[in-house]
Amino acid sequence: MKTVLPLIAALAILPAAFAQAETMKMPAGDMKAMPASTEMTTGEIKKIDPASGMLTIKHGPLKNLGMPGMTMAFGVKDPAMLKQVKVGDKVNFVADMVNGAPTVTKLEQAK
Repeated sequence: MKTVLPLIAALAILPAAFAQAETMKMPAGDMKAMPASTEMTTGEIKKIDPASGMLTIKHGPLKNLGMPGMTMAFGVKDPAMLKQVKVGDKVNFVADMVNGAPTVTKLEQAK
């Protein structure tokens, strides 16, 4: 009987928890469900790694990803982006989560 009561209490709470999650419209699972951003962020290219297809960028806050300004490596949506820039270039870019990884989806030289 002592084991059954906590189980019954837990089962009684479960529907309320699912209802709350539905009400909040939370993405189910991972960040792949986040909407794409179109807001450009400024940055500076610190490293280009063609072998891994990564750009290291010192950047300002990425509001859509909830990240403060920092220096980090990003994958790129299109490998041709790696040839558009060189180390030291000032850029404007958009980064989104693509298949669970931060990825540059748009890249242009800063004016």
